[in-house]
Parts: sequence; structure tokens; C-alpha cells
Amino acid sequence: MRPNVWKNLPDSEYLHYHATFPSHSLEPPTPPSSAPNSTAGPVLEEDDTEALVHHYLNLGPNLTELYEQWSDADANFKKKAVRFAGVRVLRQDAWEALVGFICSSNNNIIRISQMMDKLCVHYGPLIGYIGSVPYHDMPRPSVLADPKVESHLRQLGFGYRAKYLYQTAILVSQEHESWLDSLRNPESPVLGQKPFPAGEMQPQGREGYRAAHEKLLALQGVGPKVADCVCLMGLGWGEAVPVDTHVWQIAQRDYKFGKGKHSSLTKATYDAVGNRFRSLWGKEAGWAHSTLFAADLRVFSERLSTKTEVTEIKHEEADLSHEIDTQIITKQKIKREFEESDSKVDPSSETTTTSRVKRRRKG
Repeated sequence: MRPNVWKNLPDSEYLHYHATFPSHSLEPPTPPSSAPNSTAGPVLEEDDTEALVHHYLNLGPNLTELYEQWSDADANFKKKAVRFAGVRVLRQDAWEALVGFICSSNNNIIRISQMMDKLCVHYGPLIGYIGSVPYHDMPRPSVLADPKVESHLRQLGFGYRAKYLYQTAILVSQEHESWLDSLRNPESPVLGQKPFPAGEMQPQGREGYRAAHEKLLALQGVGPKVADCVCLMGLGWGEAVPVDTHVWQIAQRDYKFGKGKHSSLTKATYDAVGNRFRSLWGKEAGWAHSTLFAADLRVFSERLSTKTEVTEIKHEEADLSHEIDTQIITKQKIKREFEESDSKVDPSSETTTTSRVKRRRKG
């Protein structure tokens, strides 16, 4: 599979894409691909873009059947996810997924995207141009293992993540080239390889998933949540259930967590939430969980309600002619739950904010 750039064109019924291929010799694409370098001149190999798009967007599984299965097992899923048909879990490159989720720690989507773009522009091989805009492939682990990388990434705004990326790149590059893909679910292989059975499903997930999760935890900047994100989206382990604070809120509100021994998101509770979802949704529990996650996001939640609420605002003027000095003191205790991979951040802090507000009321 050659490195290429493809972009989607909007359509309510069909997926249109436009592919751009390299026009000169490049470094080989990042693992796991073992295809030869692209060369200049006419197309020398079959265009595999359609297969790539189909693979990357995970278009093979029948979503109707999956949604019916999850709905039959879970009334909450049936109620909330029915209007979110079409949610799919991407089949990303394992190394790209690992780097992306290390960048995601205490971050937002816009900044994560900017960081990934900077990594590609500064360290990745050029794929080609769309107009005057250059596009680069992901840099290999060995490239990011250079001693100068950490300081440069800090200059580019990566913060403490620079150290994690550099140290993880060293660890991964010291392994054999296909080490990450050796952790992959054999039922969800890289493009072009045949699938094989992955073993019996257990409450904690299949043995291969648990082994992959454990090995990822040895990498810098990788905690349980990041490891599960990589297992789910980079290694094809569908039973991986990443539990962040948002999913923890769903578990408390809809699945009776938050009391007794599971009153806070500890390691034991993290595992219990994953086991509960796996017991409901089976070996694609991570996919079902992602659908509920999307349905619960504020930007999408309006789809779940057909009611239109009108709020009447009534303005009143008080009969006060004197000036009021009000001192507002807000005391906020911040507790970070078992989720983040950044162990350098103080898990709890207390802040006090004081402000003075002057108000003048007219008589």
C-alpha cells in the first residue's frame, strides 16, 4: 500500500473521495506497511485507494446487525443510540494511533490535530501536494528517537508530551519493526492480510487484548485510558473500553456506578466499568461505548429530544438607590480521577478566586 492523500467530498448518500499519490521517490511508509517505495512516472502498481478507504473507515461490519444486538442487550443503548446510526470506529495505523493518543492527554481536538500536523511536517516524509499545500506521512519511531527531538517538540508547543513522545519512540524503535502490530487483534489484521480467530471472550476481554494493554502500559505517557484507546482504534481490539471522566459520568448516571466500592474512578472501578460494558455488548463493546459517548456529547444530544423549550425571561428593577459592594469568594476543589497518564501533574489542587463587583440600582 503506497502512502497517499485522500479527501472526502460531502454527500448524504455516497462516499466520494479524491486521491493524490507521490510523484517522486519517498521513504517507505510507516509500519506496518511493507510495500516498496513509490517512484516517479506512470502508475506502476494497482490503485488500492478504495480498499484503503474501506479498511480505514471500517466499512465491513454490518452496523444494523450490531445495533440490533446492542439494543437487545441494553435498553439504555436502544433509547439513546438509535438516532446515531452510522458511528464507526476507525482502523488506524497502530503507531499513528499511539502518538495521537499520547498527544491527547489534557488536550482538545484542535490542538491534537495541530500537534499531529506539526509532527508530520517537521519529521515525516513528503507524500505530495494538493494545490500548493504539502502533505507528509507520519514519521517513523526511529526518526522521533533522535536526541534533539524532545527539545524541538517543546519549542513547537508539545509541553510535557514532548518527553513522552521521545521516550516512547525510543522504546518502540528498539523493538522489531512490527512490534506494535504483533499486539494486534488477529481478527482485525492490517490491510491485505487474512484474519484469524482471536480466542474466547472473557469478562475482562480476550487474552490477546489483555496482553496488548499490559505491554502498552510500559510505554511513556500511556495510562489505562490511552492504552485502551490504542487497543480499540489502532490494534483492532473491539472489547477495549476507554473510560474517561465523560464515560465515568455515563456509567454513574445510566449504569448504577458511583456508590459503595465504586464511588470514585479508581483502578478497580475502571476495570469494573469495562467489564460491565463487555458483559452487555460483547467483543465490540468499545464500538458500542463510542456510540453512547457520541450520543451524550452536548453538540449531538439535541438529536435525542424532539421537544422545544421556551424560556421566558422577566426583567425586574429593584427600588434601590444606594451602591452595593459585593465580595464574591469562590472556593473550588479540583480532583483528578484515575484516568490521565501524566503523572507529573498534582492530582489535587485548591483554588480561591476573589472578585469585587459594583452594582448600582436605579430607583
